[in-house]
Amino acid sequence: MEATIVTILALLFLAFVALGVYATVKVAKAAKRGVDRTLDQARRTVEDTTLRAKSFGQAGAAAELARLRLSLRTSMRATQDALQAGAVEDASLRESLGLFARLSAHGRELDEDLKRLEREPDKAYVAGQLPDLTERTERITGSAEALRRAARDRARRFAEDDLDTLSAQIDVETGALRHWTTTDRDTAAPETGQAAWYESTPQPQEQPQAGEAPQAITAPDPRATTYPWEKTARPESAG
Repeated sequence: MEATIVTILALLFLAFVALGVYATVKVAKAAKRGVDRTLDQARRTVEDTTLRAKSFGQAGAAAELARLRLSLRTSMRATQDALQAGAVEDASLRESLGLFARLSAHGRELDEDLKRLEREPDKAYVAGQLPDLTERTERITGSAEALRRAARDRARRFAEDDLDTLSAQIDVETGALRHWTTTDRDTAAPETGQAAWYESTPQPQEQPQAGEAPQAITAPDPRATTYPWEKTARPESAG
């Protein structure tokens, strides 16, 4: 019996140790991914800042290469962000993400070519390559822009359709909530007209019979007059 208890305790201890190791590894991997993302973002920021400085601070082929790289990176990053954000709510954009992945392969190849030419000492050769590089950049960024605009137009169209449907439902609901206005108008008009006619028509007064003396008019006792807001007196309070 004691051996069984010891075995169970040992197994529980090993299970807790294994669980602790697993949790530690998961936390470490998550922390590493966070650090990697931070480093990648910092590296991209530095590269973008360097390219922007080269495009404005230099002249000639070097400035044009920097401008092309900066335009390519900015367009591709904006398209990627738009597609990934839209794909969370719209599954149809997943196919667009597949197309963008293929486009990104061409973009990375172009970016590598541009970086190699930045280190090319023959400036005349670089200048000769610029027309072709500019055309490739414009084709890739144009395709990326088309995907990005289509995704945004699709999201805006869905929002407009949802708003139209919601507005129609609200109109129906408000009409149902105000159903009494039509009913009151139909029932109140005849009664009001009848009351107005009755009040405007002089009513015949009773004439005293021949030989009878007119009755004296007795003023009502104010103490006997009741009003709707007065409470009814209790029997025990009388007298």
